[in-house]
Amino acid sequence: MKRVIFKQKKYAMLSRIILFRAFLVGILSLFLSFSSAGQSLIDFLKNQPEVKSIDTLQGPTFFSETYQISIRQPLNYKDTANGFFLQRIFVNHKAVDRPVVFITEGYAADYAALPNHVNELSSFLSANQICVEHRYFGQSVPAPINWQFLTVENAANDHHHIVQLFKKFYAGKWLNTGISKGGQTALFHRAFFPNDVDATVAYVAPLNFGVEDGRHEPFLQEVGPDSCRQRIHAFQRQVLQKRKQIIPLLNNYAKAHQFTFPMNLNEVLDYLVLEYAFSFWQWGSSCSDIPPADASAEDLFNYLTNISPPSYFSHEGAASFRAFFYQAAAELGYYGYDTSALKDWLVIQSTANYVNQYMIPPGSKPVYSAKSSNELADFLKHKAQNIWLIYGEHDPWTASGAAIRKRGNNHKIILENGDHKTRIRLLPEKKQLKVIKQLNQIMD
Repeated sequence: MKRVIFKQKKYAMLSRIILFRAFLVGILSLFLSFSSAGQSLIDFLKNQPEVKSIDTLQGPTFFSETYQISIRQPLNYKDTANGFFLQRIFVNHKAVDRPVVFITEGYAADYAALPNHVNELSSFLSANQICVEHRYFGQSVPAPINWQFLTVENAANDHHHIVQLFKKFYAGKWLNTGISKGGQTALFHRAFFPNDVDATVAYVAPLNFGVEDGRHEPFLQEVGPDSCRQRIHAFQRQVLQKRKQIIPLLNNYAKAHQFTFPMNLNEVLDYLVLEYAFSFWQWGSSCSDIPPADASAEDLFNYLTNISPPSYFSHEGAASFRAFFYQAAAELGYYGYDTSALKDWLVIQSTANYVNQYMIPPGSKPVYSAKSSNELADFLKHKAQNIWLIYGEHDPWTASGAAIRKRGNNHKIILENGDHKTRIRLLPEKKQLKVIKQLNQIMD
């Protein structure tokens, strides 16, 4: 009997000790929680080992604080022995308990330093804003450059790392977003790490399945009014027919802008004319601005180079986009040109493989794989949740726009007559208000 009582007393004391320790752990956790919640953003950033620089910026008055920071990221997440690089990030702070709009920029992010830059979603949601410059662009370029580590998966890991870092500070929900290539980047991030964010808004984001995907060329044969397409074709033909008068103008233009090209000027002119149709619809040009049939060579040239700038095909103009063309040739895909309607006036025999021939970084050897695109397509078809895809009807990139399942609170919206500048704020008022209400319901 005494042994039983002794054991009962022993177990009772042990239980009290366990409960007391649990109480202490709870108090400590609560203390740390309040401590973290009360910590300023700048102190939080200073205490993160991967944050290597912090600069205070004059940000929009919509936010209370704005910082440009750099974070140490692995070049290759599968093997950190390959080294690291510094990635530039812009943090616009509103409140620790507000949502976070996470911008996965597809290129350089210089615009995020502007003192008036507020993403429309940050405004709609009264949210904090974090903009991430894409690896290998702007100030986020490793040295030396090893192109094999510029992959969709590594970029998604960059974004995952940043989200996990800032979730230690921000208590609200997260939405990732991007425009064009940035929209692609947001979707890939979501596919690789579906639980990082609560919602995704991808603007005018293509999902291509080839270096020359093949869907853009027939799109350009059908987009917009017939009369406008006929005027576009007539203009292209006019320029090519006046080649002898226009080539000297192009030569003077190249000298004035100090442009050099990976092809001769006759070939440059051909590509400018072919690119013109794509660019016309992408940026919402007006048919009424197309020069008349009796326009001079100078007027034709000035109009052409306004819509289809020669810089696009020059060594100098394309320099800051070489990383994009590497990605296009390796994973993201791109578009081709249909030369059939103009073949009698073109100098070039074929535009096949032009991205690899003229656009990729010198010395790089990308080999295209549709694996990442196929995995994203599968995710959008079977697993996607809370995703908004926004497109413009006349934007050629809509031809290769992503498909998404209807279940899971997903939405694909195409703005009538819209172009590559299509945003939620440009939707018809009723539709715009509906989307904003839906997003607020998810993010609150």
